[in-house]
Amino acid sequence: MAKKQNDVRNIGLNVQGPTESCNDKNCPFHGTLPVRGQLISGVVLSKKMDNSIIVQKEYMRYIPKYERYEKRTSKYSVHCPPCLKVQPGDNVRIAECRPLSKSISFVAVEKI
Repeated sequence: MAKKQNDVRNIGLNVQGPTESCNDKNCPFHGTLPVRGQLISGVVLSKKMDNSIIVQKEYMRYIPKYERYEKRTSKYSVHCPPCLKVQPGDNVRIAECRPLSKSISFVAVEKI
């Protein structure tokens, strides 16, 4: 059975697959990269690397001494398959995967 160009693989998450196809071997939809673990939403800060982006997540942390919350941020280096077409400022959902490089252990799976 020949695989059509736009067939997307079921990655086991409740996310919309991309409408375009790509030849990236590290794409969870068109390649062989399995996803597992955490699912995080954030905002794309930078797209200056080749097939990689920086995603920032904001969260609130409780300070018991002052009985208040403070806003904190975390930055993730994320592999971005070319079929997703994300730009800085877009909201994305990222999923944990095996380490792809020294700092990249997440892959973008959906543009929100």
